[in-house]
Amino acid sequence: MSRWRFWKRRPSAPIPESHIDLGILVFASTSEVIRAEKLLRDAGWTIKVMGPPPEIQSGCDLVIQFPLMNKLEVLRVLAANRLSPLQAVPRSGPLLKPVDLFQVKDFGRYLMVRAANMKLTVDKTTRKIVNVSGGGCPDVPYLAYKLVGRTLEDAPRPRDIGHTVCGYALQLALEEMERQCSE
Repeated sequence: MSRWRFWKRRPSAPIPESHIDLGILVFASTSEVIRAEKLLRDAGWTIKVMGPPPEIQSGCDLVIQFPLMNKLEVLRVLAANRLSPLQAVPRSGPLLKPVDLFQVKDFGRYLMVRAANMKLTVDKTTRKIVNVSGGGCPDVPYLAYKLVGRTLEDAPRPRDIGHTVCGYALQLALEEMERQCSE
């Protein structure tokens, strides 16, 4: 047995998410956030779209939370696709904590998921969408028309038929509803 065997590196356990330093990317518009989210997810990064901290909130906007230790690589992916955030800052302290986009409310037979300003309500027994509300974008009535009365499995993807931040938020609500209903 070699005496160096004791000096070999042992495989390390994954670092718990609570111990990872996080940063946030702030963009000029919601459409840039949506584009950046797609680029970063396609590149394999673990990110999360959230509401901005109240201190930097400027209306109907979103931020992307990412592992801070990967800041340079994340910025390279964005730059290679001609996309640059206004800010890429550490999420340090309670003042720069992004707001979770989702709120879930159980009404017994019905479950409502709110993502940003959009709400999606489903009958838990039939999995049918019974209501779409919120937002102020011009495509909300159309999205509601296309979704209400359909099951989660049969509903069109709001991302595919909507063109605004409300459509994007409704897509997030639908995905969260699917997660909630599969538990």
